[in-house]
Amino acid sequence: MCFLSIMKPTEKPNRPFFSSGPCSKRPGWSLEALNEALVGRSHRAKPAKARIEEVIEKSSSILGLPEGYVCGIVPASDTGAVEMALWSLLGERGVEMCAWESFGSGWVTDVIKQLKLDNVTKHEADYGLLPDFSKVNFNNDVVFTYNGTTSGVKVPNLDFIPTDREGLTICDATSAVFAMDIDFAKLDVVTWSWQKVMGGEGAHGMIVLSPRAIARLESYTPTWPLPKIFRMTKGGKLISDIFTGATINTVSMLCIEDAVDGLRWAESIGGLPTLIERSEANLKAISDWVAKTDWIDFLAEDAATISNTSICLKITADWYQALPADDQAAKAKQLVSLLDKEGVGYDFGSYRDAPAGLRIWGGATVDTADIEALLPWLDWAFAEIQG
Repeated sequence: MCFLSIMKPTEKPNRPFFSSGPCSKRPGWSLEALNEALVGRSHRAKPAKARIEEVIEKSSSILGLPEGYVCGIVPASDTGAVEMALWSLLGERGVEMCAWESFGSGWVTDVIKQLKLDNVTKHEADYGLLPDFSKVNFNNDVVFTYNGTTSGVKVPNLDFIPTDREGLTICDATSAVFAMDIDFAKLDVVTWSWQKVMGGEGAHGMIVLSPRAIARLESYTPTWPLPKIFRMTKGGKLISDIFTGATINTVSMLCIEDAVDGLRWAESIGGLPTLIERSEANLKAISDWVAKTDWIDFLAEDAATISNTSICLKITADWYQALPADDQAAKAKQLVSLLDKEGVGYDFGSYRDAPAGLRIWGGATVDTADIEALLPWLDWAFAEIQG
């Protein structure tokens, strides 16, 4: 078989950061953005608490959270926020677990094997697909991810959630918040971390609670013990301080400053509509390339479900598909490694548990021009790994 070579491109992305977490910093970011960080100060000091409150208030404002919803900073990134919700809220009624990629499957494992809940129904789908939400019983509590970070498959909207539901909807939205138009009124718990769409730092999570979720917290006590970092109530009442700037444990004031910087940037460019526009422009650039490229396609099988943040691609060339699975994975890694060595693109390989391929982050902090500069290099690298 004869393969054609492709001339090596000359133009490189200005910021070759395409990781799906931690993600690219905002355009123009430098360490100088942290010059005013309140390092060496107690996170309980008045000016430090004001910075923490700014993160909460700007997040709530930019996202347009409904009246009565509360937002707080919690330990351990999005993982900690999701676990806090699962351990604090589940068990009062049956649970419906929806999963179609690695992280959603991890929440299924936690609920069944760690919490050991009996009344659990699983709704699962393979990579590239969504489960059948028409089969979900919303009289039970429902847990799902908004965007499958490792599959590049998102829910196109929340129309499948009834407004008169009896159970709670608990949504891991870490790679969707600030990049997708989310109907928060359909959700009772929403979690994310700073290190995704806003390009912040890891180790800190965010949790949003609806009035219905707060009512559950104040009326239901799980039968299992809760560690301190999961506790959101005291004496049967919500610990409101968590949602007004008093964190459960010590936060990094450097990370707080960085989160504030990202949120101020978001406001300066036009808020949520502009953040969504930037992310969708990145997806369009890749979509246009995929449409004219015969060796690549989206992992998502339905165009309406293609993620505009964690953009997952599969290699479809006949010679590649004929390889054993291990060899396919090796070739995909070789492609990514080539561009890493060229300083063209970093960390855009598929997730370790996902099908072999590429995963290019298209969140709002990534410039479309950098995506466009990357694409010819992908064609070049693919030609290089053939044979």
